[in-house]
Amino acid sequence: MTNSSGSTLLRPCDREFYERELASFLPDRIYDAHCHLGKSEFAPSLTPAGYDTVGYAEYRELMSDLHPGADLAALFLPIFSMQHRDRFPDASAWVAQEVVHDPRCRGEFFIAADDDPEWVREEVRRLGLHGLKCYHITAATQPTWDAQIPDFLPEPLVKIAHEEELVITLHMVRSRAVADPQNIHWIRHYCETYPGMRLILAHSARGFQPAHNLEGLPHLKGLDNLYFDTSANCEPIAHQAIIRILGHERLMYGSDVPVSHLRGRSLGAADSFVWLYEETPVWGEKHNKIEPVLIGLEHLRSIKWACWSERLSDSAVEDIFWNNAARMLGVD
Repeated sequence: MTNSSGSTLLRPCDREFYERELASFLPDRIYDAHCHLGKSEFAPSLTPAGYDTVGYAEYRELMSDLHPGADLAALFLPIFSMQHRDRFPDASAWVAQEVVHDPRCRGEFFIAADDDPEWVREEVRRLGLHGLKCYHITAATQPTWDAQIPDFLPEPLVKIAHEEELVITLHMVRSRAVADPQNIHWIRHYCETYPGMRLILAHSARGFQPAHNLEGLPHLKGLDNLYFDTSANCEPIAHQAIIRILGHERLMYGSDVPVSHLRGRSLGAADSFVWLYEETPVWGEKHNKIEPVLIGLEHLRSIKWACWSERLSDSAVEDIFWNNAARMLGVD
């Protein structure tokens, strides 16, 4: 697509990659279970290059780079930044404003750890939103990357989600992600105690190091209200572990717009992971100069490889890209 300055974000390497790797794989209908809308005034560094605003129209244009010609619907999350904490409510209101363009779309309300639960309930109802989005940056714990789940998703807010039958998108932290015993404990506790709430573990359970998924996911069996979105995770085994251990019905595609339109990929290493971006000095190999493609394209290829490895049928692939999210969100 072209941005507001008239330049395209796609390069020839992206088009070649799409035709070679993805064109014959992707379904015609895409329900995006993790993507962000917002304005640069809410989070200046989080809108794509050349964009001051990502609303419904801009989202559809960006997604045409990844899914040209597809029938699109989405669960929209706000863009947010602690530097503009006072704009959290405005960011959620913007999502509510944009969701109305398609009755199949849904939106989430951004919550901070110290939000009053009844205020959250009232705002979600007033805005007509369908879920809650939390993030570790609002935790009092320092560094916030070590925060336990209740530090940024307090139980009273989970209770509200249960009572209002909302979804919650959770990007867990701590170094070992879903293999961390405390993360396992709180995920099970919340899902078992609050069955009216549906919990989505973002980034395929933040399995950027797939070994964590292989170790931790068996401890999360039997939770009927637990789901996963694939957002921006470029490691095939992260998705494959979910499919094999918990079933493909639990996995939903998420583009993670605008991260999708950076260049590079996530890469598991040691007992952790790294992000390789276009400016990371790793692309000049001895045998060849590598031209990094959009993260959104690398991510889609990782899903393709996971589906191929698990020998999923076409209908199961369609579940991951539409049916699972539509069913969970009550979309006809």
